[in-house]
Amino acid sequence: MHNSQNQTCELKSNFATLPNYLTLLRIIFVPVFVLFLLRQKVSGAFLIFLLAGLTDVLDGLIARAWHQKSVAGLWLDPIADKLVIFASFFLLSFPEYAFPNKIPWAVFWIVLGRDILIVIGALLLALLKKKRDFLPTLIGKTSTVCQVLTAGAVLFFNWLKIKTGLLNWLYDLTILATIISGLQYIWIGWSGWRQGQK
Repeated sequence: MHNSQNQTCELKSNFATLPNYLTLLRIIFVPVFVLFLLRQKVSGAFLIFLLAGLTDVLDGLIARAWHQKSVAGLWLDPIADKLVIFASFFLLSFPEYAFPNKIPWAVFWIVLGRDILIVIGALLLALLKKKRDFLPTLIGKTSTVCQVLTAGAVLFFNWLKIKTGLLNWLYDLTILATIISGLQYIWIGWSGWRQGQK
């Protein structure tokens, strides 16, 4: 508890930081990415996806190196990440926008379902004042990395116009990591609920 309070105190309250501007840029990239895919311009979509990934890496590095972590960034960064992931997973599940490789719908629904479950659980616990901080776990970060790699790999092979079965391994890994992280977050939420009952 003491550590989380210290961490909150270290966060800057002002929005005007370079990491936050980079995060906003990543959010702006999302409709551009969607437009490229809708127009079946895979090279443009892949480039925007890479640029979005670059801003994600840079805002994290700058925030830590220059001590520019902020309250706004704490909320904006995961929102930007989810927008990129959901936009790419959704559109890349349609064969008319993703060819010759497309993401199976099962992968999209599992990823979406886990995040909806987490959001609902977090809101309930926050409203009931059982738990307020939900820090990302190692498994949660691993599942996010798998999701980003999946979308990036599909875009890359589609840009090369190469159909490959190697992506099936990545789909399975993403499903496994997403389910395990979802179960872990359920356990964390349940533990928070039980502690609040004491």
